[in-house]
Amino acid sequence: MTAAVILVVWSHPGRIRSEAAFAALAGTCPIPASSGNTERHRLNRGGDRRLNRALNTIVLTRMCADEETRAYVKRRTAEGKTSREIRRCLKRYATRQVFRTLAAAQQSTGALSNAA
Repeated sequence: MTAAVILVVWSHPGRIRSEAAFAALAGTCPIPASSGNTERHRLNRGGDRRLNRALNTIVLTRMCADEETRAYVKRRTAEGKTSREIRRCLKRYATRQVFRTLAAAQQSTGALSNAA
């Protein structure tokens, strides 16, 4: 179901031109929420909520099953980050990976259709 939501969002050619645009559409781009000496970011509440939920499902699954992600969570927790901040970072990272995978797949199929 998660992959289906991502593919539906991606299905409009030319709609998403950059990684930042995809992150904004997904609602995973960080929004500065700094005050005084504290510099931090918060989750974006905008964008496609279904896509954001799909990415959240990916992140939660990775946090439970992937050793590298668990090590990342442990390291960031030791740095003093909250679980919410860690999830925000992981969602942005997952968004970046999904965008690059879909863009590469689109380029390879585009090259095949242009050759035909």
